[in-house]
Parts: sequence; C-alpha cells; structure tokens
Amino acid sequence: MMDGLKPTVLMVVVQLGFAGVNVLYKLAINDGMSRRIIIAYRFLFATTFMFPVAIVFERKKKPKLSWMILFQAFLCGLFGGSLAQNLYLEALALTSATFAAAMANLVPAVTFILAVSFGLERVGLRSLTGKAKVMGTLLGIGGAMLLTFYKGPKLDMWSTHVDLLKHGGGHVASPSSSSSPQQHHHRALGSLFAVGSCICFALWLIVQAKMIEKFPYPYWSTALMCLMGSIQAIIFALCMEKDWSQWKLGWNIRLLTVAYSGIVVSGLMVTLMALCVRLRGPLFVSVFNPLLLVFVALACSLLVDEKLHLGSIIGGVLIVWGLYAVLWAKSKELKKLKKQLELPCALTPSKSSSSSNNVHEVENLHTIVTSPVQTTCSSQTVEMDHQKIEEGEEEKEAEEYNNNNN
Repeated sequence: MMDGLKPTVLMVVVQLGFAGVNVLYKLAINDGMSRRIIIAYRFLFATTFMFPVAIVFERKKKPKLSWMILFQAFLCGLFGGSLAQNLYLEALALTSATFAAAMANLVPAVTFILAVSFGLERVGLRSLTGKAKVMGTLLGIGGAMLLTFYKGPKLDMWSTHVDLLKHGGGHVASPSSSSSPQQHHHRALGSLFAVGSCICFALWLIVQAKMIEKFPYPYWSTALMCLMGSIQAIIFALCMEKDWSQWKLGWNIRLLTVAYSGIVVSGLMVTLMALCVRLRGPLFVSVFNPLLLVFVALACSLLVDEKLHLGSIIGGVLIVWGLYAVLWAKSKELKKLKKQLELPCALTPSKSSSSSNNVHEVENLHTIVTSPVQTTCSSQTVEMDHQKIEEGEEEKEAEEYNNNNN
C-alpha cells in the first residue's frame, strides 16, 4: 500500500517545492534583486549540484561528447534554461505568481502546435485523439486570453492579513498597486513573456528528445544543460546589469532564493520527478502539474496577500481542462503504440525480450511534459519491428523451400 502511494506523495512534494520557488521569486524581486542575476545564480547553484550527482549515479557510464551533443546541450540550456526562465521571471514580476503558474500549463498545447508546424505530428481530426488535442489546445489558448484580457471582480475568500512583500520593505512596486491603464499594460506584456516562456520550453522538449537519442544519460545531460544555461545567463546578466552590488549575496532572502531554486528545484525536485517517471511513467507526472497552480494561489493569498479574481479562476480552469484533454489524447496514443510493439512479441516469442525493452524505452523516452517528438520516434520503432518480422518470415519461407527441394 505504501509503495503504491509513494509516487503520489513524491509528486505532491515536488509541486509544493515548485510553488515555494514562485513565492521566493516574488520576495526576491520585491527586495530589489535583479531578475537576470537571480537566473544566473540559480543555474550556477544547479550546475555545482548536478555535476557531483552525475558523477555519483552515472560514474560507471562513459558518455562520449561530440560537437553535435554540445550544440544540443547549448540549445537545451537556452530554451529550457536561461531564456525560458528569464521570460518566466519577467512575466511573474509584471503580473503575479498565480498568473505565471497558470500560463505555464500551456506548454503541452504549445508543444502540439509547434510539432504540427514542424511536421513532427499530424493533427488527425478524423480520430478522437486528434479532436481531443485540438480541443485541448483551443481551451488552453482561450483560458490564456481570458487571463490576459479579463480580470473580473476580486474574490475575498480568506485573508490572513500577512503580506511578506510589505514586511520586507520592498523596492519594486507591485503591478496591482499601479494605475489601471498601466496595470493592463503590465498584464498584457506579462502574458507575452509567459507565452514566450512556454514556446521556449516546448522547443526545449523537442531538442531534448533529439539529444536523448544519441546521449542517453539523464544526469549528465541535465548537468550539461545547467552548465550551458549558467554561462548564457551570466553573460546576459553582465551585459544588462551595470550595478555590481546586485551580485552580492548575504544571509537574506536573496541567498535563500537562488540556493533553493538551484539546489532544491533544479536538482532535488528534478531528480524526484525522474524517479516518479521511472516508477509510474511520464503521464502520471504530468497529471500533477495543475497542483502547482493551486499551491501557488494558496501560498500567495496566505503569505503575500495576493487577491484572486474571477477571470484568473475561470482562465486557470480552462487551461487545466485543455491540459488534461491533451494528456488524455497522448495517453491513448501511447497505449496504441504499446499494443503495436507488443504485437511482434506475440508473433515471435524469441523476440519477446527485445519487444518488451522497446516498450520500456517508449515509456522512458516521453518527457515529463509530453512531447510529440517521441511519438514520431516510437512510430519509427514500430515500423522497424514490423520490417524485422517480415524479413524473418521471408527467411523462414526460404529455409522451408530449400529443405523441401533437398
């Protein structure tokens, strides 16, 4: 019983950890810390944490680096690291932590749009799964537009009268305290940054899938990605920030934020997610993503007195519905692929072990947020298996023909 609940408990802890970093981001920005320097320090801490982890857990493996692997790691560090996180933090600073967390659930829908645009996946409107993916994408886009353009009345469901932003003596004005036209401008600009972050994350999923094919070392690939992301983030911060005092860290909220985001979130939480993917599969992990929105909304309303609005709730619900529609369609496609891979096992018992390994590889190739690229890779694997079966049958027929002639 406890073994069955362990992945569920771990995923709840992971989402709580992610919710904590959103609150800390808000507090560090309010304290006057540069957003670019937050990201630079985050990946520095993540790099120093991930390289020892890779050495310990993958010490028996000897990864071979090539220029293509380094280039893919550079792209992963850019799209999944420095650029995506800088855009996300800009969105969080201009809007709110709840708003940014809600927009982050658009990643599967954006990934689907990019995959169709690049020809990596077919829409398939005639099938139920194709219709579900299109409907989920439209729901997600509709929810994002509602979040952006409709705020609605304020909902005072509870209040602890605790506001860490005020108690911290912040230097940055909250968007909610600005005038109405400026507030709408911040919300629209923050939405653009949030969508840009989702696009970057979706591109990272596609590049990461290609990298894993030739470099199947999850810890080393994460360490390389953090290294590339830290180099990019540091260069960007040095170019944008001229105040050297911003780089000073003391025993305050700034050090806590960068250490927590780098070591706990980019290191420990990612490791726990990888463990849950291995135990239950990637779709199980993806189902818990909307919990982040709930935890962030609760934490911000309780700790920083962030008010919820009707538009935020309705938009968030639409985005979550869209997320689950896309995940449901991907789960159906994954089950169909498994059946196609298990078919050779039934036809040729001698190849059962290799077929089961292929099924296991398909499960592991799917990323934490489902990426359509793996569907293409899986389809190619199915076609190769069928070709092998046909070749084996032709060889058997040739042997029987020769035996009959002899």
